[in-house]
Amino acid sequence: MALIFTPVMAKALTVQVRQIEAARQGQIIVMLFANDGFPKDHAKALSIQTRPVTSDASCLAFEFTVNTSELAVKVLHDEDMNNKVTKNWTGIWPAEGLGFSNGARVRLSGAPSFKDARLSLSANQDVIDIPLIYP
Repeated sequence: MALIFTPVMAKALTVQVRQIEAARQGQIIVMLFANDGFPKDHAKALSIQTRPVTSDASCLAFEFTVNTSELAVKVLHDEDMNNKVTKNWTGIWPAEGLGFSNGARVRLSGAPSFKDARLSLSANQDVIDIPLIYP
């Protein structure tokens, strides 16, 4: 019987969130995902951090262990503090600020895919910059 081991990596990552519209108040939620659950199932995030909105930028440091070589980051400006993306009157488009790793964006077809937002953990990228985009 052969055993197959998936390498487990310890990783540190800092997420710099920019272009926060601080007048909207609420909280910033930063979520790290493997492919599973990205971007809608927040319960499947590998790690989540929340900070109150106090300025137009925020920096969150993560230390985590993963058995994947790629991950994606989602940032939500949760204005109503309900821990989910609130939609506008269309029921499709977000009413709150969102940002994704790798510059991925919400499109007419919906939320970005993991493929669009993924980052390689093998790269020596310890700090990523994510600007929020508001409707």
